Amino acid sequence: MKPSPADLTIRKKRERKPAERGAPGAAKTLAERLRLRISDEIVRGALAPGSTLDEMELAKRFGVSRTPVREAIRLLAASGLVDARPHRSAVVARPDRHQLVGMFEALGELEMICAGLSAERMTEAERSKLERLHVALLAPVRQGDTLRYYELNIPFHLAIYAGTHNAYLEKITTETRSRIAPFSRAQFTTMGRLAESYSEHEAIVKAIISGRRAEAAAAMGCHIETVHAAYETFLQGV
Repeated sequence: MKPSPADLTIRKKRERKPAERGAPGAAKTLAERLRLRISDEIVRGALAPGSTLDEMELAKRFGVSRTPVREAIRLLAASGLVDARPHRSAVVARPDRHQLVGMFEALGELEMICAGLSAERMTEAERSKLERLHVALLAPVRQGDTLRYYELNIPFHLAIYAGTHNAYLEKITTETRSRIAPFSRAQFTTMGRLAESYSEHEAIVKAIISGRRAEAAAAMGCHIETVHAAYETFLQGV
């Protein structure tokens, strides 16, 4: 039976390559890469507070269209690094050190609660997943791959938040981590930090797997304090 014109149109649409359909996944990945590059420049101080982020200029500089640039700026605004202004270019809104201390302090308290509750509430499947995520972090430590470690570090912490089985706590902790992520990421560039971070994770995982709430919370508290201290070390070298 000969296919109708409508059938041929549908078939052509299905056969089109992802890039021809706009490849939403690819666009997201590009926007995320741009977000990381711009956030690095903000954290290093290469883009000072108040600096204008012109979409056209950034698109030309990175060799991309304005669409992923616009999405990257939206992501940066959501994390608090950028102030997006209606009908005007966004500007860098880097928090001062006093604000950062408050953010790290809040994150530390939230993560301690999450680690403690996860020690009590995680299912066997969730504990196994956390162990797998922890093991996966070892390869980038050995390779000195800071970017890969950072990428895998995110699901590691998110698994602990999910293990609380408290949707509200999971949400606010995730939002706080997203807000501070560009700054906590910078600490991985300090000498020996990847191995230290992995060791700190090891203590957290062991306590959670063993169901020791107080120990898990304490291990997480020490971890976030060290993250903050490592970030301060990073700033001294900038």
